[in-house]
Amino acid sequence: MGRIHVASRQFVRPGDLLAEGEDVFNENCRTGEGGYLELVPKKGIYCVEKDHRIYAVIMGLAEIDGNKISVIPLEGQPVLEEGDVVIGIIAGVGVTNWVVDIRWIYPGILPANTVIEGFNPAIHDLSEYLGLGDYIVARIEEYDRSSVPILSIKGKGLGKITEGIVIEVKPSRVPRIIGKKRSMYNILTQETGCSLVIGRNGRIWIRCPDERMVDIVINAIRKIEREAHMPSLTERIKEYIIAEKRRIGA
Repeated sequence: MGRIHVASRQFVRPGDLLAEGEDVFNENCRTGEGGYLELVPKKGIYCVEKDHRIYAVIMGLAEIDGNKISVIPLEGQPVLEEGDVVIGIIAGVGVTNWVVDIRWIYPGILPANTVIEGFNPAIHDLSEYLGLGDYIVARIEEYDRSSVPILSIKGKGLGKITEGIVIEVKPSRVPRIIGKKRSMYNILTQETGCSLVIGRNGRIWIRCPDERMVDIVINAIRKIEREAHMPSLTERIKEYIIAEKRRIGA
């Protein structure tokens, strides 16, 4: 059996005991060896196998969903892992790769041979494909926390951004902007008709067929940022968007 010691939205600090017991441990943790601490960075927790205990590793708000537990950080840089989608800005163009600002302690590296078929540094000028200041949607392909992240733009929904706008939010607010089971994301997109790509690193790509919706969706996102700790936020964001659409006659 498992026991959870905190309530959803409760403020926790690094080292706080969040839960214990085999059931809740197995629901949340990767098995380590010999009882060593095992970090689960995306969830903001670490696990001690020998005691089947789960602790907070960051300061933030506990998030409880059945036996699933995580900590949403209040401030700070994003917690990135392999497989995460990020929105980057080309910050450097080299001979064999691009350097990408991903709002992280390390820049990302986008290898040219993953973008240009038959890449040959003697004949291909990388700036003709992606130049300084270009935005891209990328996936973190390789990252072991001891070296820079290797990025990829191969795959559905990835690549150079050529339309719409990109805004930045606090990376700690990304889980709240997405919401449980994508509830907040669904409100933002369905009520405005806008398309959103939310990067784990706190950049959001916005495209709205109705240009009047751009300011509404941005203001709604800013409202989520400011009021992330408030209850019933999803319902209030929906009410806000509906009221704003009524105001402009949309």
